[in-house]
Amino acid sequence: MKRIASFGAFLALSLAPPAACAHAFLDHAIPAVGGAVATAPKEVRMYFTQPLEPAFSGATLRGADGRTIATGAATVDRQNPMELVIKLPPLPAGHYKVEWQVVSVDTHRTEGSFAFDVGP
Repeated sequence: MKRIASFGAFLALSLAPPAACAHAFLDHAIPAVGGAVATAPKEVRMYFTQPLEPAFSGATLRGADGRTIATGAATVDRQNPMELVIKLPPLPAGHYKVEWQVVSVDTHRTEGSFAFDVGP
């Protein structure tokens, strides 16, 4: 009887679907999430936990007033597919918010935002 119960438990565990942990989440960014930098950065680099699908990943920069600031197109780094980069125009001192949306290579979509400050 124990053999049948053990086999049943083994069979149930082996047929269970694998845990889904393939969403790309923001790991860290430069400038740092919630951080402050003395001089305006030339780009924002975001590092994710999964490789990204370039065609469906992007980011927007907003000023303290909520208006979108024109930037270069967000691109996935060719050397590191887990990195999303946006080139920035010259920025005055102030508060900025980056809004990102990415699709990992397994088609899961995630989005989020973070802020950083420029200036003293």
